[in-house]
Amino acid sequence: MTEEQRAEDPIKTGSILVVGGGISGLTAALEAAEVGYEVFLVEKEPSLGGRVAQLRYYFPKLCPPTCGLEINFRRIKENPKIHYFTLAEVQSVSGSPGSYDVTVKLNPRYVNEKCTCCGECEKACMAKIPNAFNFDMDSTKGAYLPHEMAFPMRYVISPKILGTDDAKRCVEACQYDAIDLEMQPKTMNLKVGAVIFATGWKPYDASKIDNLGFQYRNVVTNMMMERLAAPNGPTSGKISRPSDNMGISRIAFVQCAGSRDENHLPYCSYICCMASLKQATYVREQYPEAQIYIFYIDIRAPGQRYEKFYKKIKEDENIFLIKGKVAEVQEDPSSRNITVVAENAVTGEKIQETVDMAVLATGMVPTTADTKLPGDVRCDPDGFVVSDLAQGGVFATGCAAKPLDVTSSNQHATGVALKAIQTLVSR
Repeated sequence: MTEEQRAEDPIKTGSILVVGGGISGLTAALEAAEVGYEVFLVEKEPSLGGRVAQLRYYFPKLCPPTCGLEINFRRIKENPKIHYFTLAEVQSVSGSPGSYDVTVKLNPRYVNEKCTCCGECEKACMAKIPNAFNFDMDSTKGAYLPHEMAFPMRYVISPKILGTDDAKRCVEACQYDAIDLEMQPKTMNLKVGAVIFATGWKPYDASKIDNLGFQYRNVVTNMMMERLAAPNGPTSGKISRPSDNMGISRIAFVQCAGSRDENHLPYCSYICCMASLKQATYVREQYPEAQIYIFYIDIRAPGQRYEKFYKKIKEDENIFLIKGKVAEVQEDPSSRNITVVAENAVTGEKIQETVDMAVLATGMVPTTADTKLPGDVRCDPDGFVVSDLAQGGVFATGCAAKPLDVTSSNQHATGVALKAIQTLVSR
């Protein structure tokens, strides 16, 4: 028997549950399914893709999300071993490695598989709701497509418009009988041999950092900046001051906004330095003469590629890297300009830079920090899931396990997929 023949032999031992459809969950699911294992992929949002789908570019090649996600979505569609469920939540996990009983709740989308994404329901709907995908910087209709590259490519009817005239108009506008307002939550029971939690992360709540001015219109977070720079974002990719939509001549990036702070997040969030350096290039693309100030404690550029990128940024004569923790962010009520106050750790002098807007590099918080996972899952004091590699069976990957960038998340997810497979093989 040749190696090629062995590679094609189907593997039918057990199945794997992957909780979370971001880049880590997608990678873990695909790696396991493409060597023959049955995979159930569960995502609580209406589409797959996670945080990567919200980015303008991601490292190391500064690719748009379409670059990597579309390939993964195609691989999922072509692989009958992967069963994916959106608007789904794992309610319970019981059992032991090799034999887990899982209960999954499937929440109604109110749109069925007949949807062609014609958009007529959205046109008919008058009600608007905050757009969570854009961090509430704009609104969307009560009948909406999560975003341009949503997978599955299917509309969603918000529960907020149920029982209203808008809901009736959506039904009347649909020519394909795709809207079903009578949908109810369902429960699905699964039998799996291993569970991988890829539940991802969320930005730290900047409103908790009372000295950094998030209450001001022209102070945004780093993830909000990604959406401002994205072509499918609230400003169609134009970076401008939120208060008046004016262009940018001076901008400040405030590093470690909540991170490395015992009052907020005691750990380093790993990605924030490179995210701000990357976003400096967004500004430079649109405003060649803009002055960019980056206030930092330490610059973390892990790896040769990142170090090379950091050196390139330092060569820009209009980018000023200032070593000093920001003490205060103020606003001029008349102009809405932002003043960033810090002490230069090298010279000891007090610095005040007045800019058009400021970007807070808020830390990375695991979604498990305030949401208890089902089953016998242990988290560290910061909320990251601790995998029991000795016992096996239940694992965590990506930012559910520790702060990681996209490349590291892919690598980590591949390794965890192998550990899950080993659980099945050894039982």
